[in-house]
Amino acid sequence: MVSHAHPSHDSAPSGSLYLANEDATLAAGERLARALPAGLNIFLRGDLGAGKTTLTRGLLRGLGFTGKVKSPTYTLVEPYKDSRIVVYHFDFYRFTHAEEFLEAGLEEYFEGDSIRIVEWPDRAQPYLPAADLEVHLQVSAKGGRTLELRPLSGEGHTCLERFAASHPHCPP
Repeated sequence: MVSHAHPSHDSAPSGSLYLANEDATLAAGERLARALPAGLNIFLRGDLGAGKTTLTRGLLRGLGFTGKVKSPTYTLVEPYKDSRIVVYHFDFYRFTHAEEFLEAGLEEYFEGDSIRIVEWPDRAQPYLPAADLEVHLQVSAKGGRTLELRPLSGEGHTCLERFAASHPHCPP
């Protein structure tokens, strides 16, 4: 994991990690699960096939969920209540206009101590609450994926520090 600073308009540190394959992506999700404070909004960014649902599957496994994990592309939200923390996994890829977020009554999910993981968050803006942590996944030119974590709140920063501390080669 490599820590680096963003441009001057965004001084929050971030962490990046190379993920060689699907198993590494699942393991990164499990590590992220151990770092999560309650009540976090996580925005997952990346192209189709970048590994967003695979990372989420690893995160849920890390929280103790043993059931099937699927992409909520057609259902908008998949709730996971059989884990250490209640997790709601959203996918707004199919939104044709941002008001669909309000029409579906999804704002009520963004209250309380659950973890909210959102794929394609831009498609629900400006109605979606702010992210605490942005997770960027990108297919790497050398194969595998690049994972970048960017904290956007105090809770997000705590999560990044815990994530970095869970790996012996990562500076906090």
